[in-house]
Amino acid sequence: MTMLFRTSVLAASIALMGAGGLAQAAPAAKPSTKVDIAIPDIPYTKFVLKNGLTLLVHEDHKTPVVAVNTWYHVGSKNEKVGKTGFAHLFEHLMFGGSENFKQATYINALERIGATSLNGTTNNDRTNYFQNVPTSMLDYALFAESDRMGHLLGVVDQKKLDLQRGVVQNEKRQGENQPYGVAYQILTENTYPVGHPYSWTVIGSMKDLDAASMADVQEWFKTNYGPNNTTLVLAGDITPEQAREKVEKYFGEIPAGPPLAKHAAWIAKRTGTHRTTVQDRVPQSRLYRVWNVPGAHTASEPLLDLGAYVLGGGKTSRFYKRLVYKDQLATSATASNDSNEIAGQFDVTLTARPGVEMSKLESAAAEEMRALMKSGPTVAEVELARTAILARFTRIVERVGGFGGKSDLLASCTTYTGNPHCYKDYLKAIKAATPAQIKQAMNEWLSDGDYNLEVQPFPTTLTTTAKFDRSNAPALGKAESLKLPPMQSATLSNGLKVVLAERHDAPVVNFSMMVDSGYASDPADMPGLASLSLRMLQEGTPTRSSLKIGEEFEALGANFSARTNLDGAFVQMDALKATMPKALEVYSDIVLHPAFAQNELDRLRKDQLAAIQREKTNPNAMATRVIPSLIYGKGHAYSLPMSGSGTEAAVARIARNDLVNYHRTWFKPNNATLLVVGDTTLAEITPLLEKNFGGWKAGDVPKKNVVEVQQPAKTVVYLMDRPGSQQSVIYGVQLAPPRNSPDEVQLGVVNNIFGGSFSSRINMNLREDKHWSYGVRSFMPAAVGQRLYVSQSPVQTDKTKESLKELVREYADVAGGRPITAAELSDAQANETLALPGSFETASQLSGAYSTILQYKLPDDYYNKYTGTVTAMTPAQANALAARTIMPGKLVWVVVGDMSKVEAGIRDMQLGEVRKIDVDGNPVQ
Repeated sequence: MTMLFRTSVLAASIALMGAGGLAQAAPAAKPSTKVDIAIPDIPYTKFVLKNGLTLLVHEDHKTPVVAVNTWYHVGSKNEKVGKTGFAHLFEHLMFGGSENFKQATYINALERIGATSLNGTTNNDRTNYFQNVPTSMLDYALFAESDRMGHLLGVVDQKKLDLQRGVVQNEKRQGENQPYGVAYQILTENTYPVGHPYSWTVIGSMKDLDAASMADVQEWFKTNYGPNNTTLVLAGDITPEQAREKVEKYFGEIPAGPPLAKHAAWIAKRTGTHRTTVQDRVPQSRLYRVWNVPGAHTASEPLLDLGAYVLGGGKTSRFYKRLVYKDQLATSATASNDSNEIAGQFDVTLTARPGVEMSKLESAAAEEMRALMKSGPTVAEVELARTAILARFTRIVERVGGFGGKSDLLASCTTYTGNPHCYKDYLKAIKAATPAQIKQAMNEWLSDGDYNLEVQPFPTTLTTTAKFDRSNAPALGKAESLKLPPMQSATLSNGLKVVLAERHDAPVVNFSMMVDSGYASDPADMPGLASLSLRMLQEGTPTRSSLKIGEEFEALGANFSARTNLDGAFVQMDALKATMPKALEVYSDIVLHPAFAQNELDRLRKDQLAAIQREKTNPNAMATRVIPSLIYGKGHAYSLPMSGSGTEAAVARIARNDLVNYHRTWFKPNNATLLVVGDTTLAEITPLLEKNFGGWKAGDVPKKNVVEVQQPAKTVVYLMDRPGSQQSVIYGVQLAPPRNSPDEVQLGVVNNIFGGSFSSRINMNLREDKHWSYGVRSFMPAAVGQRLYVSQSPVQTDKTKESLKELVREYADVAGGRPITAAELSDAQANETLALPGSFETASQLSGAYSTILQYKLPDDYYNKYTGTVTAMTPAQANALAARTIMPGKLVWVVVGDMSKVEAGIRDMQLGEVRKIDVDGNPVQ
């Protein structure tokens, strides 16, 4: 099946004329007289069935053939991010037979009855299936077409899905394997903003195609392939009465699909000039130059179509005369205006003649384009273009079906405008267009905002004057200090602090509402409340259901999440610049007006209880659920399970009113900061935020019980039995200074050496040297107050005692027994600094860094100075810090494993008092 990318028949015809050309080498002469071509008329009769199917009938009895042309108003723009390529994949599935039309392939079956012009295509906006059949075979064709509309799912199984997925993927490979095949995806992804319905290719990504599931098939079919989303055209040797009777018979019993939303126009006009270069195995350089312009059925479309034809539509065009014929800089130079339903693109494509520098060709083409836009086309040029377009439409009426025939034109106009004769309005505009109007349209849309993709030949041979010496690797570069955008501040009328970091390289804006709460705000008798409250934010407001919120965010191209850490709650949205105002309306509604619906609470409470049960069977989670209470003591705000999930008893009794009170208590503008990162300014965003958050009322906020505690006085070993464990998980735990302590950066480097990287001491010992573990590590979870310093070592059961012995030695060594060397410090400094810039590539990453600064009250230039702080460390400083921070004699050890196999060995070590506890941290006799 063919996959096509243009909605407009006209756009396709212009492109074909521009690319194909004539056999003559000389440019055509100017016409001596004006050619008056009448606008074609394609009579039709229209019916709408009770199930919503639109039927158009056009009579043409010159041959005993009927064109059957079925258009579904669904294309790639109706897909969701992460499920791209599905419209086209589904088109292929429609050719595999149906429940009652039990044929291996639709095409073979229709070919056997004499069908011609038989195919199906998918583009951004629609999927169509068409065939011309002998009049005597019309019933058979209608039966087949209706059966796959109404009775497909019963025969679509995993085998068929896998088969057609493979076919489509090979189609994608085949397309990309062609010369210049790399261009299409690059152009698509770079000319429209992220989230725009045209920002992914029609054929989709390999990853998304691999992920397509049977559930996707069923949802797509049920949603988009109903008769109410379909236009069926029968054109040829048939009367309207006959057509209606047959279509009612075969299609009338098919139930309508669900109501569908329609995409509004979204031109996404660009500003500035952007350029990309790519290499491909091609013999000639090629330049694609693209502008985003209005789409089909707009006032601009016919004017830009005419301008494109004058500029590069054929051998009479300015490009051909100058670039191909006269100067011989190019083997091809074309222009086209490609119109889709909600937007269009004006394209210039220049293929350099071998040996010609692209810069020279590009410059000459730009001269021609500037000249045309400055003076406008001549009357003669417009007349040539007008004649070519009208002639193309005149030829359409020769054919009843196929791609670009009468049935196709009627179906296209009906699908997109509801008016089967919309082409007449287009052609009237073509006939009425003046040179001045064309000039104005070109200047309005083509003066700015071009994207340039240059495809350069990939070198097939390489000659050098000397052999490169590869005996020594190049010297390593130095770490560069960051220069992140500064944080700007504003305060709304209600006291909400707004912090903005501008980043304008992508039209994306990230919002993070930071509320000073977190797991530490849980009531002592209700651990898990904060976590459940934040999850419930996503589940609806008084005016938006949970599903509606998801649909609205998807429609706006926005991503939403809500999460909690130890000290804070974060409600985050990543929005497109273009849809930001509407996205903020949904976002603020979620933040300020959670419904906490009882049915959603019942569902999520069950989920959270199930999660707790899973934690109690996972050896790592078993330990991290009890470690905080062992270190901070029960009753401390930090004594809760590290996951924040709470306890089964507490979560089971959380009621809706508890959620309401939690939100009312902690979610106040004077207890929050809104961090905004991305493509906006304070002047732009502040009024929008005032509009959406200004009514939020301030109020008193309670204090959290984050008090300082003492380090353990001595070593204690806690044992948690997990019968049958193939590994033991050993945790070593102590307290460390808060996240914003003066030497926090340097402590991170020390931890890198001890257990914070693959090349750390404890990992190289237990994994690389002893092979007792797949990997061990140490880390410090961030906290406003004292942090935990944790080592985590999953080791094979029969080496539990030996591993614990090695860990005890490693702790003593890093605290002074085996000082950190200059080489170790140098490696850690490189590890900490060289990888840093890659952590700030996206607005979301930058938002995460700045939220860390704000939550833990770090200096504004923390990350900008980070590299300098790290590289300034000396071994003496590192060893002094390790000696005063790491306390080998006051560690709390937690070992989770099969105690029948490891307990005796651990006790034999006599590290300190040994206590057995259960999964809730309670003593076990």
